[in-house]
Amino acid sequence: MLLQERFEFGIESPGANAVHLKAPLADQLMTFREFGKPTQTFETSAATFRGLPLRVPTYVNEFWTSRQRAASNLHEVSYRACFKPQLPRFFIERLTAPGDVVYDPFMGRGTTAVEAALLRRVPSGCDINPISTVLTRPRLHPPTLEEVTNRLAKIDFHDTGEQPPDLLVFYHPETLAEISALRKYLMARARSGGDYIDDWIRMVAVNRLTGHSPGFFSVYTLPPNQATSAKAQRKINEKRGQVPPRRHVAEIISRKSRLLLKDCDGPTRQVLSRVSDRACLLTQHSAHVDQIASGTVSLAVTSPPFLDVVDYAGDNWLRCWFIGVNPAEVRLTVPKKIEDWQRAMTEVFRELFRILRVGGHVAFEVGEVRGGTVKLEEAVIPCGVEAGLTPLLVMINDQKFTKTANCWGVDNNAKGTNTNRIVVFRKR
Repeated sequence: MLLQERFEFGIESPGANAVHLKAPLADQLMTFREFGKPTQTFETSAATFRGLPLRVPTYVNEFWTSRQRAASNLHEVSYRACFKPQLPRFFIERLTAPGDVVYDPFMGRGTTAVEAALLRRVPSGCDINPISTVLTRPRLHPPTLEEVTNRLAKIDFHDTGEQPPDLLVFYHPETLAEISALRKYLMARARSGGDYIDDWIRMVAVNRLTGHSPGFFSVYTLPPNQATSAKAQRKINEKRGQVPPRRHVAEIISRKSRLLLKDCDGPTRQVLSRVSDRACLLTQHSAHVDQIASGTVSLAVTSPPFLDVVDYAGDNWLRCWFIGVNPAEVRLTVPKKIEDWQRAMTEVFRELFRILRVGGHVAFEVGEVRGGTVKLEEAVIPCGVEAGLTPLLVMINDQKFTKTANCWGVDNNAKGTNTNRIVVFRKR
Protein backbone atom coordinates (compact mmCIF):
# COMPACT_ATOMS: atom_id res chain seq x y z
CA MET A 1 0.00 0.00 0.00
CA LEU A 2 1.06 3.60 -0.41
CA LEU A 3 2.02 5.37 2.77
CA GLN A 4 0.38 8.74 2.24
CA GLU A 5 -1.95 9.28 5.16
CA ARG A 6 -1.44 10.68 8.64
CA PHE A 7 -3.01 8.57 11.34
CA GLU A 8 -4.78 9.84 14.42
CA PHE A 9 -4.22 8.41 17.90
CA GLY A 10 -6.93 10.10 19.88
CA ILE A 11 -5.08 13.43 19.95
CA GLU A 12 -4.74 16.26 17.53
CA SER A 13 -2.07 15.24 15.01
CA PRO A 14 0.44 18.08 14.55
CA GLY A 15 1.20 19.42 11.11
CA ALA A 16 4.46 19.17 9.24
CA ASN A 17 6.00 22.10 11.12
CA ALA A 18 5.31 20.68 14.60
CA VAL A 19 8.99 19.94 15.09
CA HIS A 20 9.63 23.70 15.22
CA LEU A 21 7.62 23.86 18.45
CA LYS A 22 10.46 22.01 20.17
CA ALA A 23 13.93 23.37 20.73
CA PRO A 24 16.21 22.70 17.74
CA LEU A 25 18.01 19.38 18.04
CA ALA A 26 21.42 21.07 18.23
CA ASP A 27 20.27 23.13 21.23
CA GLN A 28 18.94 20.00 22.94
CA LEU A 29 22.26 18.23 22.44
CA MET A 30 24.26 21.21 23.68
CA THR A 31 22.31 21.43 26.94
CA PHE A 32 21.99 17.67 27.47
CA ARG A 33 22.89 16.70 31.05
CA GLU A 34 20.67 13.70 31.72
CA PHE A 35 23.55 11.48 32.82
CA GLY A 36 25.65 14.18 34.44
CA LYS A 37 28.14 14.88 31.68
CA PRO A 38 28.54 18.12 29.73
CA THR A 39 28.35 17.91 25.94
CA GLN A 40 31.63 18.39 24.11
CA THR A 41 31.69 20.02 20.68
CA PHE A 42 33.95 20.20 17.67
CA GLU A 43 33.56 20.19 13.89
CA THR A 44 33.67 17.25 11.51
CA SER A 45 35.39 18.06 8.23
CA ALA A 46 34.25 16.49 5.00
CA ALA A 47 33.92 17.45 1.33
CA THR A 48 31.29 17.09 -1.35
CA PHE A 49 31.98 14.80 -4.29
CA ARG A 50 32.87 17.96 -6.19
CA GLY A 51 35.54 18.87 -3.67
CA LEU A 52 33.71 21.66 -1.82
CA PRO A 53 34.64 21.71 1.89
CA LEU A 54 32.02 20.89 4.51
CA ARG A 55 32.26 21.53 8.24
CA VAL A 56 29.51 19.98 10.34
CA PRO A 57 29.00 20.76 14.06
CA THR A 58 29.58 17.68 16.18
CA TYR A 59 28.28 16.91 19.68
CA VAL A 60 29.73 14.28 22.00
CA ASN A 61 28.11 12.96 25.17
CA GLU A 62 26.62 9.84 26.69
CA PHE A 63 23.17 10.45 25.24
CA TRP A 64 21.80 7.05 26.23
CA THR A 65 23.12 4.57 28.74
CA SER A 66 22.37 1.32 30.52
CA ARG A 67 21.38 3.42 33.52
CA GLN A 68 18.24 4.70 31.82
CA ARG A 69 15.03 2.69 31.76
CA ALA A 70 15.31 -0.67 30.06
CA ALA A 71 13.81 -1.08 26.62
CA SER A 72 10.78 -3.26 25.96
CA ASN A 73 11.41 -7.00 26.12
CA LEU A 74 9.98 -7.17 22.60
CA HIS A 75 13.41 -6.05 21.40
CA GLU A 76 15.18 -9.14 22.79
CA VAL A 77 15.75 -10.68 19.36
CA SER A 78 19.34 -11.24 18.27
CA TYR A 79 20.71 -9.93 14.97
CA ARG A 80 24.27 -9.13 13.96
CA ALA A 81 25.37 -5.49 14.19
CA CYS A 82 22.06 -4.17 15.53
CA PHE A 83 21.82 -0.97 17.56
CA LYS A 84 20.11 -0.48 20.89
CA PRO A 85 16.44 0.65 20.99
CA GLN A 86 17.55 3.77 22.88
CA LEU A 87 19.12 5.08 19.67
CA PRO A 88 15.97 5.32 17.52
CA ARG A 89 13.95 6.35 20.58
CA PHE A 90 16.21 9.36 21.10
CA PHE A 91 15.37 10.73 17.66
CA ILE A 92 11.76 9.56 17.45
CA GLU A 93 10.86 11.38 20.65
CA ARG A 94 12.61 14.59 19.59
CA LEU A 95 11.85 14.81 15.88
CA THR A 96 8.39 13.28 15.41
CA ALA A 97 4.89 13.25 16.86
CA PRO A 98 2.43 10.37 17.35
CA GLY A 99 0.99 9.39 13.99
CA ASP A 100 4.11 10.30 12.01
CA VAL A 101 5.72 7.70 9.74
CA VAL A 102 9.17 6.50 10.85
CA TYR A 103 11.23 4.54 8.34
CA ASP A 104 14.36 2.35 8.32
CA PRO A 105 15.87 1.50 4.90
CA PHE A 106 18.21 -1.11 6.46
CA MET A 107 15.68 -2.63 8.83
CA GLY A 108 17.74 -5.53 10.23
CA ARG A 109 15.98 -7.02 13.23
CA GLY A 110 13.44 -4.18 13.17
CA THR A 111 14.61 -2.12 16.14
CA THR A 112 13.49 1.19 14.63
CA ALA A 113 10.15 -0.22 13.47
CA VAL A 114 9.27 -1.82 16.80
CA GLU A 115 10.37 1.20 18.85
CA ALA A 116 8.42 3.52 16.55
CA ALA A 117 5.30 1.41 16.98
CA LEU A 118 5.68 1.37 20.77
CA LEU A 119 5.91 5.18 20.64
CA ARG A 120 2.69 5.41 18.59
CA ARG A 121 4.38 6.20 15.31
CA VAL A 122 3.58 4.32 12.10
CA PRO A 123 6.50 1.95 11.36
CA SER A 124 7.92 1.50 7.89
CA GLY A 125 11.02 -0.39 6.84
CA CYS A 126 12.91 -2.14 4.09
CA ASP A 127 15.65 -4.74 3.95
CA ILE A 128 16.82 -6.95 1.12
CA ASN A 129 17.36 -9.76 3.63
CA PRO A 130 14.05 -11.70 3.96
CA ILE A 131 14.93 -12.64 7.54
CA SER A 132 14.38 -8.99 8.48
CA THR A 133 10.62 -9.09 7.91
CA VAL A 134 10.41 -12.52 9.56
CA LEU A 135 11.92 -11.00 12.72
CA THR A 136 10.04 -7.69 12.63
CA ARG A 137 6.41 -8.15 11.59
CA PRO A 138 5.38 -10.59 14.37
CA ARG A 139 6.44 -8.14 17.09
CA LEU A 140 4.11 -5.49 15.69
CA HIS A 141 1.18 -7.88 16.23
CA PRO A 142 2.23 -10.16 19.11
CA PRO A 143 -0.03 -13.03 20.16
CA THR A 144 -0.72 -13.87 23.78
CA LEU A 145 1.35 -16.52 25.49
CA GLU A 146 -1.77 -18.67 25.71
CA GLU A 147 -2.23 -18.47 21.93
CA VAL A 148 1.37 -19.51 21.38
CA THR A 149 1.10 -22.43 23.81
CA ASN A 150 -2.14 -23.66 22.29
CA ARG A 151 -0.77 -23.49 18.74
CA LEU A 152 2.40 -25.37 19.68
CA ALA A 153 0.27 -28.11 21.22
CA LYS A 154 -1.50 -28.62 17.89
CA ILE A 155 1.69 -29.03 15.83
CA ASP A 156 2.67 -32.63 15.03
CA PHE A 157 6.37 -32.64 15.89
CA HIS A 158 6.63 -36.22 14.61
CA ASP A 159 5.69 -35.23 11.06
CA THR A 160 9.23 -34.53 9.95
CA GLY A 161 10.52 -33.20 6.67
CA GLU A 162 14.00 -32.37 5.38
CA GLN A 163 16.79 -33.21 7.85
CA PRO A 164 20.21 -32.34 6.37
CA PRO A 165 22.72 -34.71 8.03
CA ASP A 166 25.31 -31.92 8.39
CA LEU A 167 23.03 -30.26 10.93
CA LEU A 168 23.64 -33.10 13.38
CA VAL A 169 26.81 -31.27 14.45
CA PHE A 170 24.45 -28.65 15.93
CA TYR A 171 21.46 -30.73 17.05
CA HIS A 172 20.57 -33.94 18.81
CA PRO A 173 18.83 -36.25 16.29
CA GLU A 174 15.47 -35.93 18.08
CA THR A 175 15.83 -32.16 18.31
CA LEU A 176 16.63 -31.94 14.60
CA ALA A 177 13.54 -34.04 13.88
CA GLU A 178 11.40 -31.54 15.83
CA ILE A 179 13.01 -28.58 14.06
CA SER A 180 12.34 -30.30 10.74
CA ALA A 181 8.71 -30.93 11.65
CA LEU A 182 8.21 -27.33 12.72
CA ARG A 183 9.84 -26.09 9.51
CA LYS A 184 7.56 -28.33 7.42
CA TYR A 185 4.48 -27.12 9.30
CA LEU A 186 5.36 -23.42 9.01
CA MET A 187 6.19 -23.61 5.32
CA ALA A 188 2.89 -25.37 4.62
CA ARG A 189 1.00 -22.79 6.65
CA ALA A 190 2.79 -19.96 4.82
CA ARG A 191 1.62 -21.37 1.48
CA SER A 192 -1.98 -21.37 2.70
CA GLY A 193 -1.81 -17.91 4.30
CA GLY A 194 -0.84 -18.62 7.90
CA ASP A 195 -1.59 -16.14 10.66
CA TYR A 196 0.06 -13.93 13.25
CA ILE A 197 0.56 -16.85 15.66
CA ASP A 198 2.46 -18.87 13.06
CA ASP A 199 4.50 -15.79 12.23
CA TRP A 200 5.41 -15.38 15.88
CA ILE A 201 6.45 -19.02 16.29
CA ARG A 202 8.60 -18.78 13.15
CA MET A 203 10.25 -15.62 14.47
CA VAL A 204 11.10 -17.17 17.83
CA ALA A 205 12.32 -20.41 16.24
CA VAL A 206 14.61 -18.50 13.87
CA ASN A 207 16.03 -16.69 16.89
CA ARG A 208 16.59 -19.94 18.82
CA LEU A 209 18.29 -22.01 16.13
CA THR A 210 21.82 -21.68 17.48
CA GLY A 211 23.43 -20.14 20.53
CA HIS A 212 25.60 -20.73 23.55
CA SER A 213 23.18 -21.66 26.33
CA PRO A 214 20.42 -24.21 27.04
CA GLY A 215 17.93 -21.59 25.83
CA PHE A 216 18.75 -22.53 22.22
CA PHE A 217 18.03 -25.63 20.16
CA SER A 218 21.72 -26.27 19.50
CA VAL A 219 24.82 -27.44 21.29
CA TYR A 220 27.19 -24.66 22.46
CA THR A 221 28.22 -22.59 19.43
CA LEU A 222 28.66 -18.96 18.39
CA PRO A 223 26.25 -16.30 19.72
CA PRO A 224 22.73 -16.49 18.23
CA ASN A 225 23.37 -13.74 15.68
CA GLN A 226 26.19 -15.71 14.03
CA ALA A 227 25.78 -19.18 12.53
CA THR A 228 29.11 -20.90 11.99
CA SER A 229 29.56 -23.52 9.27
CA ALA A 230 28.98 -27.21 9.92
CA LYS A 231 32.71 -27.82 9.37
CA ALA A 232 33.67 -25.16 11.90
CA GLN A 233 31.10 -26.43 14.40
CA ARG A 234 32.56 -29.92 14.16
CA LYS A 235 35.91 -28.48 15.26
CA ILE A 236 34.21 -26.62 18.14
CA ASN A 237 32.60 -29.87 19.28
CA GLU A 238 35.92 -31.71 19.16
CA LYS A 239 37.78 -28.97 21.01
CA ARG A 240 35.16 -28.78 23.77
CA GLY A 241 34.51 -32.53 23.88
CA GLN A 242 30.77 -31.92 23.44
CA VAL A 243 27.89 -33.62 21.69
CA PRO A 244 24.54 -31.96 20.91
CA PRO A 245 22.19 -32.43 23.88
CA ARG A 246 18.48 -33.17 23.59
CA ARG A 247 16.51 -29.92 23.45
CA HIS A 248 12.72 -29.68 23.34
CA VAL A 249 11.72 -27.21 20.63
CA ALA A 250 8.21 -26.35 21.82
CA GLU A 251 9.41 -25.81 25.38
CA ILE A 252 12.18 -23.43 24.30
CA ILE A 253 9.80 -21.45 22.06
CA SER A 254 7.33 -21.10 24.94
CA ARG A 255 10.05 -19.98 27.34
CA LYS A 256 11.42 -17.35 24.93
CA SER A 257 7.90 -16.17 24.11
CA ARG A 258 7.20 -15.62 27.79
CA LEU A 259 10.25 -13.34 28.01
CA LEU A 260 9.47 -11.41 24.82
CA LEU A 261 5.83 -10.87 25.84
CA LYS A 262 6.62 -9.84 29.42
CA ASP A 263 5.93 -6.14 28.74
CA CYS A 264 2.93 -6.68 26.45
CA ASP A 265 0.23 -5.44 28.78
CA GLY A 266 -3.18 -4.16 27.69
CA PRO A 267 -2.15 -0.58 26.86
CA THR A 268 0.90 -1.78 24.89
CA ARG A 269 -1.19 -4.17 22.83
CA GLN A 270 -3.70 -1.42 22.16
CA VAL A 271 -0.95 0.88 20.86
CA LEU A 272 0.52 -1.84 18.65
CA SER A 273 -2.86 -2.84 17.26
CA ARG A 274 -3.43 0.71 16.01
CA VAL A 275 -0.26 0.76 13.92
CA SER A 276 0.44 -2.87 12.93
CA ASP A 277 -2.06 -2.93 10.07
CA ARG A 278 -0.63 0.33 8.72
CA ALA A 279 2.99 -0.79 8.82
CA CYS A 280 4.82 -1.08 5.51
CA LEU A 281 7.62 -3.66 5.68
CA LEU A 282 9.40 -4.39 2.40
CA THR A 283 11.85 -7.07 1.28
CA GLN A 284 13.77 -5.45 -1.58
CA HIS A 285 16.56 -3.01 -2.35
CA SER A 286 16.11 0.19 -0.35
CA ALA A 287 17.17 2.39 -3.27
CA HIS A 288 13.77 1.76 -4.88
CA VAL A 289 10.73 1.71 -2.58
CA ASP A 290 7.91 2.77 -4.88
CA GLN A 291 5.37 1.42 -2.37
CA ILE A 292 6.10 4.44 -0.16
CA ALA A 293 4.61 7.67 -1.48
CA SER A 294 6.72 10.80 -1.87
CA GLY A 295 6.81 13.26 1.02
CA THR A 296 5.22 10.97 3.60
CA VAL A 297 8.06 9.99 5.96
CA SER A 298 8.85 12.27 8.92
CA LEU A 299 11.99 10.52 10.11
CA ALA A 300 14.37 7.81 8.95
CA VAL A 301 16.60 6.16 11.54
CA THR A 302 18.97 3.53 10.25
CA SER A 303 22.37 1.87 10.34
CA PRO A 304 23.72 0.60 6.99
CA PRO A 305 26.17 -2.21 6.30
CA PHE A 306 29.63 -1.11 7.46
CA LEU A 307 31.79 -1.97 4.45
CA ASP A 308 32.87 -5.64 4.73
CA VAL A 309 32.96 -5.77 8.53
CA VAL A 310 29.98 -8.13 8.85
CA ASP A 311 29.39 -11.30 6.80
CA TYR A 312 25.60 -11.23 6.72
CA ALA A 313 25.27 -14.17 4.32
CA GLY A 314 27.60 -16.34 6.38
CA ASP A 315 25.84 -15.41 9.59
CA ASN A 316 22.37 -16.24 8.28
CA TRP A 317 22.74 -19.42 6.20
CA LEU A 318 21.03 -21.60 8.81
CA ARG A 319 18.19 -19.14 9.31
CA CYS A 320 17.72 -19.03 5.54
CA TRP A 321 17.45 -22.82 5.45
CA PHE A 322 14.77 -22.79 8.13
CA ILE A 323 12.57 -20.25 6.31
CA GLY A 324 13.14 -21.84 2.90
CA VAL A 325 15.33 -19.14 1.34
CA ASN A 326 18.43 -19.69 -0.78
CA PRO A 327 21.04 -17.32 0.73
CA ALA A 328 22.89 -17.19 -2.58
CA GLU A 329 19.89 -15.39 -4.07
CA VAL A 330 19.94 -12.63 -1.44
CA ARG A 331 22.06 -9.84 -2.91
CA LEU A 332 23.19 -7.99 0.18
CA THR A 333 24.97 -4.62 0.01
CA VAL A 334 28.41 -5.30 1.48
CA PRO A 335 30.90 -3.30 -0.64
CA LYS A 336 34.53 -3.53 0.42
CA LYS A 337 35.79 -0.25 -1.05
CA ILE A 338 34.76 3.06 0.45
CA GLU A 339 33.98 4.49 -2.99
CA ASP A 340 31.60 1.62 -3.77
CA TRP A 341 29.99 2.02 -0.35
CA GLN A 342 29.45 5.73 -0.99
CA ARG A 343 27.84 5.04 -4.37
CA ALA A 344 25.45 2.55 -2.79
CA MET A 345 24.57 4.90 0.06
CA THR A 346 23.99 7.82 -2.32
CA GLU A 347 21.37 5.77 -4.17
CA VAL A 348 19.59 5.14 -0.88
CA PHE A 349 19.80 8.81 0.09
CA ARG A 350 18.18 9.85 -3.19
CA GLU A 351 15.21 7.64 -2.35
CA LEU A 352 15.16 8.96 1.21
CA PHE A 353 15.01 12.49 -0.19
CA ARG A 354 11.99 11.53 -2.28
CA ILE A 355 9.96 9.94 0.49
CA LEU A 356 10.84 12.46 3.24
CA ARG A 357 8.44 15.32 3.86
CA VAL A 358 9.84 18.84 3.84
CA GLY A 359 11.34 19.37 7.29
CA GLY A 360 11.84 15.64 7.75
CA HIS A 361 15.05 14.18 9.11
CA VAL A 362 17.45 11.28 8.58
CA ALA A 363 19.49 9.92 11.51
CA PHE A 364 22.17 7.81 9.83
CA GLU A 365 24.22 5.77 12.31
CA VAL A 366 27.67 4.67 11.26
CA GLY A 367 30.79 3.70 13.14
CA GLU A 368 34.53 3.48 13.29
CA VAL A 369 35.71 0.54 11.23
CA ARG A 370 39.05 -1.03 10.39
CA GLY A 371 40.52 -0.22 13.77
CA GLY A 372 39.23 3.34 13.73
CA THR A 373 41.16 4.27 10.58
CA VAL A 374 37.91 4.80 8.65
CA LYS A 375 35.30 7.14 10.09
CA LEU A 376 32.18 6.60 8.04
CA GLU A 377 30.52 9.81 9.20
CA GLU A 378 33.03 11.70 7.06
CA ALA A 379 32.27 9.41 4.12
CA VAL A 380 28.48 9.54 4.41
CA ILE A 381 28.06 13.33 4.63
CA PRO A 382 28.73 13.89 0.90
CA CYS A 383 26.29 11.08 0.05
CA GLY A 384 23.43 12.94 1.71
CA VAL A 385 24.49 16.25 0.22
CA GLU A 386 24.61 14.74 -3.27
CA ALA A 387 20.99 13.60 -2.80
CA GLY A 388 19.87 17.10 -1.80
CA LEU A 389 19.80 16.77 1.97
CA THR A 390 21.37 19.24 4.40
CA PRO A 391 23.75 17.86 7.05
CA LEU A 392 22.68 19.43 10.35
CA LEU A 393 25.10 17.83 12.77
CA VAL A 394 27.05 14.80 13.82
CA MET A 395 26.15 13.25 17.15
CA ILE A 396 28.55 10.89 18.92
CA ASN A 397 27.24 8.73 21.73
CA ASP A 398 30.34 7.96 23.78
CA GLN A 399 29.82 4.56 25.34
CA LYS A 400 31.53 1.61 26.94
CA PHE A 401 31.60 -1.76 25.28
CA THR A 402 29.02 -4.35 26.33
CA LYS A 403 29.67 -7.84 27.64
CA THR A 404 29.24 -9.13 24.07
CA ALA A 405 32.32 -7.23 22.94
CA ASN A 406 34.23 -8.15 26.07
CA CYS A 407 33.64 -11.86 25.51
CA TRP A 408 35.59 -11.51 22.27
CA GLY A 409 38.49 -9.90 24.13
CA VAL A 410 37.86 -6.47 22.60
CA ASP A 411 38.79 -3.45 24.71
CA ASN A 412 36.89 -0.18 24.47
CA ASN A 413 38.57 2.34 22.12
CA ALA A 414 40.89 -0.37 20.83
CA LYS A 415 39.11 -2.20 18.03
CA GLY A 416 35.81 -2.15 16.16
CA THR A 417 32.99 0.33 16.60
CA ASN A 418 33.67 2.20 19.85
CA THR A 419 30.92 4.79 19.58
CA ASN A 420 27.57 5.41 17.95
CA ARG A 421 28.25 8.08 15.34
CA ILE A 422 25.07 9.51 13.85
CA VAL A 423 24.90 12.02 11.02
CA VAL A 424 21.63 13.93 11.09
CA PHE A 425 20.33 15.35 7.79
CA ARG A 426 17.26 17.43 7.04
CA LYS A 427 15.16 17.92 3.94
CA ARG A 428 14.62 21.66 3.51
